[in-house]
Amino acid sequence: MTPAVRVRRGRWAAGSVAALALLCAGAATVASAHGGGSGADHHATAQRTPATDSADAGFARDMAVHHQQAVEMSFVVRDRTHDEEVRRLAYDIANTQANQRGMLLGWLDLWELPKTAAGQEPMGWMAAGHEGHSTAGPADMADMAQMSGAAGTGDGYRPHDGSLMPGMATRTELARLRGASGRAAEVLYLQLMTDHHRGGIDMARGCARLCVVPAERRLARGMVEAQQSELDAMAGMLAARGATPRP
Repeated sequence: MTPAVRVRRGRWAAGSVAALALLCAGAATVASAHGGGSGADHHATAQRTPATDSADAGFARDMAVHHQQAVEMSFVVRDRTHDEEVRRLAYDIANTQANQRGMLLGWLDLWELPKTAAGQEPMGWMAAGHEGHSTAGPADMADMAQMSGAAGTGDGYRPHDGSLMPGMATRTELARLRGASGRAAEVLYLQLMTDHHRGGIDMARGCARLCVVPAERRLARGMVEAQQSELDAMAGMLAARGATPRP
């Protein structure tokens, strides 16, 4: 194994360690929250805890699943190309989204809420039934209802072939990525990740409007900004390879 390969593998391993460390930190936060404090403090915390069917909980659950696939695709393309530009992008996406996923799952633990909710449609939290739990106006709520319909609760998007939410790759597309190499793998990854980011941005905008936990809303707004920047970068990378994003 060459020194360069060892360095690259070390960088990816460091990203995994960082994600695990963040998950442990979330668990420690939960333990601390339940390990002491007055009855008044506990009551105040309970008052701020989102409900299972809230936008806050729904976003945390769904975005954790959405992020996991982005991490998976990034690790796949790492082994399918030697192009350093694509590998750097994939490393950044995997590291960032693994860390954010740890935060989202940590919040669910802190709130003592399930990481899966039986009987709830993916992105159902974006439906207009949350007017009383957000600061969104009527126009915003109409947008959210339309986006919820696109997620499978209306006449638009329907989960299929392992793609649970808009932007997620199907099992068939993931198999194609695993079987590709070189430029073909780079183009397919950039196209799939472009679709993935578009869906993720819609979800994050939904949380920025509907979620009530300030830290979660800040995270959602940060996701929108970061992923839009990466969309712009990926468009340029596709153009350099004679390709374009998928319609």
